[in-house]
Amino acid sequence: MLHVALVVRDYDEALAWYVDVLGFQRLCDEDRGGGKRWVLVAPPGGQGTALLLARAVTPLQASRIGDQTGGRVFLFLHTDDFARDHAAMQARGVRFVEAPRHEAYGTVAVFEDLYGNRWDLLQPA
Repeated sequence: MLHVALVVRDYDEALAWYVDVLGFQRLCDEDRGGGKRWVLVAPPGGQGTALLLARAVTPLQASRIGDQTGGRVFLFLHTDDFARDHAAMQARGVRFVEAPRHEAYGTVAVFEDLYGNRWDLLQPA
């Protein structure tokens, strides 16, 4: 399984948003001592990729929260039913920064997580 580290302000805050708002599953939440935890979340039915929620511990790390890619879309959440998932995400308070659009590669809309990281919700063509 591939893990992608996502720098967060607080483990519990991020875990609550990714599970309760985005609808991800909590795969692991282990205390590693010294205030560190190993927290993994992934989309339900995900096929091999999980987010490692990594709490910032230095000012430099904290400066990257919400802007790990300089404002570009950072992560891509694939769906097999764009309309269903877009509506469910909006109902749970996910903030979309644009209306859905149809591209040659599929239906897509950009949303932001609780920190402002940009994601694509994407149903491939």
